[in-house]
Amino acid sequence: MQKIGKEALTGIPNGVWVLGFVSLLMDISSEMIHSLLPLFMVTVLGASALTVGVIEGIAEATALLVKVFSGVLSDYLGKRKGLAVFGYALGALSKPMFALATGVGMVLSARFLDRIGKGIRGAPRDALLADITPLKIRGAAFGLRQSLDTVGAFVGPLLGVGLMLWWANDFRAVFWVALVPGLLAVALLLFGVHEPKRTAVHQPINPISRANLRRLGSNYWWVVGIGAVFTLARFSEAFLVLRAAQGGIAIALVPLVMVAMNVIYAASAYPFGKLSDSMSHTKLLVLGLTVLIAADLVLATDDHWTTVLLGVTLWGVHLGITQGLLARMVADVTPADLRGTGYGFFNLMSGLAMLVASVLAGLLWDRLGAAFTFYAGAVFCVIAAAGLLWRPAAAK
Repeated sequence: MQKIGKEALTGIPNGVWVLGFVSLLMDISSEMIHSLLPLFMVTVLGASALTVGVIEGIAEATALLVKVFSGVLSDYLGKRKGLAVFGYALGALSKPMFALATGVGMVLSARFLDRIGKGIRGAPRDALLADITPLKIRGAAFGLRQSLDTVGAFVGPLLGVGLMLWWANDFRAVFWVALVPGLLAVALLLFGVHEPKRTAVHQPINPISRANLRRLGSNYWWVVGIGAVFTLARFSEAFLVLRAAQGGIAIALVPLVMVAMNVIYAASAYPFGKLSDSMSHTKLLVLGLTVLIAADLVLATDDHWTTVLLGVTLWGVHLGITQGLLARMVADVTPADLRGTGYGFFNLMSGLAMLVASVLAGLLWDRLGAAFTFYAGAVFCVIAAAGLLWRPAAAK
């Protein structure tokens, strides 16, 4: 493919930019719905906070669990793009189900299908990005994709707010509009990204054979463990939306909380990703945990909109520091022909942790209150920090 102006300025391959814009469009589509979905379930469908937590936990865990199988399959086939296209297409086609939902069962089905799509595309996409990026700028590339992805994550809620105000809190109309950017993402990936040519004919391998699993090594499994503990410390952002609603913010304006978080996330992901190319990964991860502890403590103290805004801002900084870095660390400790499998198992463990974290957060919220939920998140941050101090060498 020909180079574009941004590549000349940054040295980042064209394919990374395209994958970033694909993520941006799909996140606009998804976040238009997800930023409103907790409120839709509670106010329109009459769901409890526990129900929200269970649905969010099942949905996110499904996405991360499916990544195992798509990652292994991409390594077996030696192809990444086809699986990614299929996953994005499933995500786009699930959007009308939210608009048609009359009960939490259909919402769960829609979230399940949507997250299956996310699971199918996630590991092959990340492996493809690692395949097309030189090692010396890998952190910057992952940070850039994460940054563009997160631009979509704040544009989506912003569009949701505007449409809710325009259409007098018509959730279903907004959900229908979300289909459009999802279809655009599929088209861009289909025609805008090409896999790197292989120098030899690919021979199918069994990525999960005992010998290949041994090749992943102890440093890889340490990164997997740290990623899981990080996920336990950071439960679903749906609870940030519910915390904002407790402060009396108008329903149509509550998604602005996610806008604020994702603006900070988008602004910080690339700089911290680039920093990871030259700075200790352990120090960056500890910094990320410190910021998340501060966010949890702030959110636990009060539900006034200014306090919530400060908390979600810190939450966004934490995501900017850690998410691209963890993805880059998986690529660093995984053999090139097992990258799909590597991302798959990493996300398997994170998926199980997300399910536990979201259900636990919902239980704590219903029985002990919002403040206790965020205090519990801070405790898991301390556990993750202990893990980093126990074995920092593997993180660089």
